[in-house]
Amino acid sequence: MCGIALIISGVRIDLSTDYSHISHDSETILFSVDDIKAALRKRGPDSLGSKSVSLHVHEGHIIRSSAEEEESTDISNLKDDFDLNNNTLDGKVLFLGATLQLRGVCPIIQPFVDKSGNILVYNGEVFGGIEISNNSNDGEVLIESLSKCCNCLSHEHDGTCTSGKYSVPESLSKIKGPWALIYWQESSKTIWFGRDALGRRSLLVHWPNAKDSRLLLSSVSPLYTINKNFDSGYESGSGEPNFWEELPCGVYSLSMNASEMDGNLVCNVKRHDWFDPLLQELLKWDRILVEPTPDNLIEVHKTYSNEQRGHLHQEVLAALKESVRRRTVFSGIHLGKSPVAVLFSGGLDSMILAALLDQCLDPKYEIDLLNVSFDGQLAPDRISARAGVNELRKIAITRRWNLVEIDAELSKLTLETPHVMSLINPSNTYMDLNIGIALWLAAGGDGWVSEETGGNNNSNTSNSECQRFKYKSESRILLVGSGADEQCAGYGRHRTKFRQSGWTGLNEEMKLDMQRIWKRNLGRDDRCIADNGKEARFPFLDEDVIKLLLDIPLWEIADLRQPSGVGDKKILREVARMLNLQEAAVLPKRAIQFGSRIARESNRKNFGSNRAANQASAGSALFHPL
Repeated sequence: MCGIALIISGVRIDLSTDYSHISHDSETILFSVDDIKAALRKRGPDSLGSKSVSLHVHEGHIIRSSAEEEESTDISNLKDDFDLNNNTLDGKVLFLGATLQLRGVCPIIQPFVDKSGNILVYNGEVFGGIEISNNSNDGEVLIESLSKCCNCLSHEHDGTCTSGKYSVPESLSKIKGPWALIYWQESSKTIWFGRDALGRRSLLVHWPNAKDSRLLLSSVSPLYTINKNFDSGYESGSGEPNFWEELPCGVYSLSMNASEMDGNLVCNVKRHDWFDPLLQELLKWDRILVEPTPDNLIEVHKTYSNEQRGHLHQEVLAALKESVRRRTVFSGIHLGKSPVAVLFSGGLDSMILAALLDQCLDPKYEIDLLNVSFDGQLAPDRISARAGVNELRKIAITRRWNLVEIDAELSKLTLETPHVMSLINPSNTYMDLNIGIALWLAAGGDGWVSEETGGNNNSNTSNSECQRFKYKSESRILLVGSGADEQCAGYGRHRTKFRQSGWTGLNEEMKLDMQRIWKRNLGRDDRCIADNGKEARFPFLDEDVIKLLLDIPLWEIADLRQPSGVGDKKILREVARMLNLQEAAVLPKRAIQFGSRIARESNRKNFGSNRAANQASAGSALFHPL
């Protein structure tokens, strides 16, 4: 997981908004460059670098000065690059990149700069679409690929130009996998930025306004905006927008121009379409077979006999296994004894991921299963996690499984809570905060592991005695089950919608969930997990997995006419049985805030009781920064 940021100062951004009149001579700085660097460094502990570009207008043309360069692994050595009193510059652009390196033989420091002067800061993984050798780094390969794109970017075209070269949006559309990036194309004096079509990597934007006229992009909000007494971090209730927004998924360009009116620098912002047909299909999320009417049931049964239905389940299993394999292929880096961990509740989704990870990961490595509880051994997720690890030990007896039990008390998290508030920003409900705290603690991996005396943690003998010892997971990659409930009807609201509006209503609710998952879930979760120097990977949100599930009739995905634990996520329950996870296959859905019991503790702390919290609709209630 990496952290990236862009800061543009001294340039008028043409947004066609009420902010176009803002003066750039008297900027109000709510937080410094060092604040952003400190936040990014938590995400990318291996290195931190920056590169600035100075821009001038000369006889109507934009001239770039030599880029100033700072590369350091020590934040204290990094100074603020902006001198707002320097009137000799028309504009300045600063690129920041912190790196958690998971690929490549040689250590790398962002930003990447090629011989043509192009600059890239990149946060993501390429799992397909662009060829990457085993020993290569994604960012290094990507900047080489982007350098071959056309530079005739008057924005009159988006696809292949007359030169035969691809445009930047078309090249980015090819990437399979999660990403967010910022790219300076030197030849066209254009800044490209964006995030993948599903929003699996966070990228926040601050559009210039009267409080801060800079244009800012960042993987995460600095803590400073929460600790200071102003309302820049969250909506104040006055109708003013948040300081930060989740950047909607897509590719954007900022083209630099010299204003004909006053000769100053002006940036025009444009959003570009995706060009890959698969991405376009996934974004529409249109399922052909939704309701099992008598006519299509006859056709479907011709297609799906019992034997062929079993083959369908095999296809889903194979696609999920390939998705996990893509996310656990390593090269050129030190892995440690447990390179991959699973965010683990012992529920259906995390059990499937753990079992598939066992099939993809060399048996010599241990697997950490990270479980957080706010009620010791009594939390539902702790109980199911202990049962789950025992079931995993039965099907993978040679693997060493470490159930990392992370115990927490909400009342004692007095310093941690404001920090998590900054991470989930701009999300600002108690539900977001509860989920964020649970994810942040789980990803930290600082807990306890129980081991039987004698050292064999895979024994299931009832007479064994266990001792509990401190353990901190060093896994840099964390598999997370996000996307399973949205695609397979796992939420309680799906059952409610089905009762109200039948199959069509259920399909529309699932479509809505998938089309807003970037804003409601993924950015928040990415920021909370990455703050620990860990990278979240989402196998259920692999492009090929989503496509396969969309092609399957809805009633094969879920049948909510059947009871909980049977009809919800029906197809994943069949996958679990094929993995010999018989106990996990019948477990009901339980959200992390309830399974860990942080929601109960939060209700008591903030509302006095669960009953009072329910009356106040605590899940959607807004909290206020401390």
